[in-house]
Amino acid sequence: MSAQMDELIAQFQNFQSKVRQAEARFAGVGDMQERIARLETTVTSPDGTVTVTAGAGGAVTDLRLTAGATRVEAGQLAATIMNTIRRAAAGAAQQQAGIVDETFGGAFGVDVSAQVRAAQAEAFGTAAAEPASDLQPRQPSRPARRPAAEDDDDFGQGPILRRS
Repeated sequence: MSAQMDELIAQFQNFQSKVRQAEARFAGVGDMQERIARLETTVTSPDGTVTVTAGAGGAVTDLRLTAGATRVEAGQLAATIMNTIRRAAAGAAQQQAGIVDETFGGAFGVDVSAQVRAAQAEAFGTAAAEPASDLQPRQPSRPARRPAAEDDDDFGQGPILRRS
């Protein structure tokens, strides 16, 4: 009976030890949440005309345009803004993942930073190790051409009433 009791006591002490370890790991959650709430990533476009700051969750918190931005064609400026927003949001996501990794380390056997980089690589078509700040701007796609005037089967283009 004594050996069984010793075994139960050892198992209970092991259980208590694991509970203390879990409590210690989760004690840093509040600090982690504060760090995530304060994080910012600022990215400037390659031509220097657009600067975007993104915070937690990739939320855009600031957008600045230089005077030179007004001299850029509207479509190109829109593409530059969108690309810079994507890069800033990606950088914020990487920073957020790094904070989670620092807090929990290898405790759960998950590398959040690597998962974020892999997801961004898939979404942006880049190498997984490539930082978000090095992404190249995407070229805007060309608009579709209007069909020739003699194409009577296309009712989606132009006015439906003809002038006589």
